[in-house]
Amino acid sequence: MSNFDRGKELVEGSSRSPGDQPATLSRYESQKRRDWNTFGQYLRNQRPPVSISQCNSNHVLEFLRYLDQFGKTKVHLQGCIFYGQPEPPAPCTCPLRQAWGSLDALIGRLRAAYEENGGSPETNPFASGAIRVYLREVKECQAKARGIPYKKKKKKVGASESKGDDDHSTSSHPFS
Repeated sequence: MSNFDRGKELVEGSSRSPGDQPATLSRYESQKRRDWNTFGQYLRNQRPPVSISQCNSNHVLEFLRYLDQFGKTKVHLQGCIFYGQPEPPAPCTCPLRQAWGSLDALIGRLRAAYEENGGSPETNPFASGAIRVYLREVKECQAKARGIPYKKKKKKVGASESKGDDDHSTSSHPFS
């Protein structure tokens, strides 16, 4: 039995002893388990099916693009009259996508789940450079489409700096 199979049993709870009571999971742990199972199901539905040990960053990128069809965030296209407007005054036909913050959080949970289920950090497809580039591109594209400037947070030089307008220069995207 591989580490992945043992990890899968642990996640799905099939290795539990009959007398064990299932532990109450935190919201994060429940979401991580649900995300891991969803990704595993996505891989099994591929033709031909892909095992988690054969999974690479291309499978992860395909999964993220697949999830866009279930998104709830309007992302205006460059030709849209509302492109760059944070609060457009009327509806348009631009597509709904997964919000960048949701994808970023999802990748974080899947990255952790991969390693908790026996995957090596060196081969973690969720930690690859291609995933980081994709997330950065989604973030920038959505920011431009909504007219929201994302700026890198400036590192504080000293503890004596007061919290002033610098805090307002960075935009945070709430996770949906």
